[in-house]
Amino acid sequence: MTIEVRELDTGLDFGRTVPRVPAWLTLPVGVGAAIIIVWVAVAITVSWWAPYEPLATVGTRLTSPTWRHLAGTDALGRDVLTRTLYGTRSSLPIAAIVIAVAVIIGCVVGAVAGMFGGWVDSLLMRLSDITLAFPPILLAMTVTASLGPGLRNALFAMVVVWWPVYARLLRAQVMAVKEQDHVTAATSMGAGQGRILIRHVLPLAMTPILVNATMDFGQVVLLAASLSFIGLGALPPSPEWGSMISEGSVRFYEWWIAAAPGVAILTVVLGFNFLGDGVRDFLDPRTRRR
Repeated sequence: MTIEVRELDTGLDFGRTVPRVPAWLTLPVGVGAAIIIVWVAVAITVSWWAPYEPLATVGTRLTSPTWRHLAGTDALGRDVLTRTLYGTRSSLPIAAIVIAVAVIIGCVVGAVAGMFGGWVDSLLMRLSDITLAFPPILLAMTVTASLGPGLRNALFAMVVVWWPVYARLLRAQVMAVKEQDHVTAATSMGAGQGRILIRHVLPLAMTPILVNATMDFGQVVLLAASLSFIGLGALPPSPEWGSMISEGSVRFYEWWIAAAPGVAILTVVLGFNFLGDGVRDFLDPRTRRR
């Protein structure tokens, strides 16, 4: 009797390395990047192809969504979709300016405090602690209300709220990096504090700042909309997502007035959160190694 032995094909080839998609190029990151690119393109080009003017009365007031007005009309007969698209021109630039200014101020304060220590560190950190002691929305409301409603004052208030976060974060990174051997070697060779900070410390301490700034972008958009919702941000009749939601909140049965700007805020926040996760995975050597 002859016994035939066949090799079991498991489909596994241990001698070959299977290429994998990097962790930072997963589906959520791609979706987030696509959402952000679309909204940025809308902010740049909306005036070229928008169906109507954002302040013009183009139909019957409080009309539900139709093929002519895909998101309906508001109480003044203005097209809600057009106003939502034009809202990107206020929400996205404000968020970008707030993040940029907050990162610059916070990084300067955090770098100086972490590098020099002593009374300088104590003074700067106590100042940031005072700011961080208040809830962000409450502090932003207080600052904006004291200066007067308007996007410029709301922008200043959000910078006041956000810079201590980056100051604290960079200070911790600087204090950790400056204890490493290459910094000790540079100090022993006579390098000055400024050169050590710029050439040897900051390049290794900026990764959490970049990740945090990416994920905070959506939160700034949400805070700006919240200030406009309570009447402290954009002033009528300018198209802004928070003020549009405020108008729709008093008209329960005309749900479409608040639906379009609400979806816009939701997609922007999700897009930047997904992108922030990807940036974190890309800049983390341990994640890339896995």
